[in-house]
Amino acid sequence: MTKECVIKFFASGFYSSYSSFIPGTTGTIPAWLLAYFVVRGNYNWVIILSIAFTIISVFLSHLAEGVWGHDAKKIVIDEWAGMFITLLFVPYSLINYLIAFIAFRGFDGLKIAPANYAERLPGGWGVTADDIVAAIYAGLSTRLAIYILEHYIMQYF
Repeated sequence: MTKECVIKFFASGFYSSYSSFIPGTTGTIPAWLLAYFVVRGNYNWVIILSIAFTIISVFLSHLAEGVWGHDAKKIVIDEWAGMFITLLFVPYSLINYLIAFIAFRGFDGLKIAPANYAERLPGGWGVTADDIVAAIYAGLSTRLAIYILEHYIMQYF
């Protein structure tokens, strides 16, 4: 296996971003599945994987840009970092993790400041930094949504 094949395999989230239909979202699904079914809310592992995927993303995204170009849609290792950072704010449950997934994908797509500035950073830093910002927005928004659901909506059911 060549170096380029290894870069493509991992940067694309095990080729999950090769979908022609919303590759960023399809590329985030394996990270969500890993978090929900394997990590299962173990906060220590969420922290470890958030840090690990962020570091790996900066390095690997830089290399993948040499293969596909700057912040190409096939590069989704940054989405993996962002998904795990989002989950730092979220208690483990199916509904909470689904809300977190939707929030992260939404904020990643919107690129609200400073995310839109962060993606202008050079190399892998730019690829990853906007996802970190989106993840913080998504995590805090998810936490707020959970609070509203628990304290104002679920009391009627």
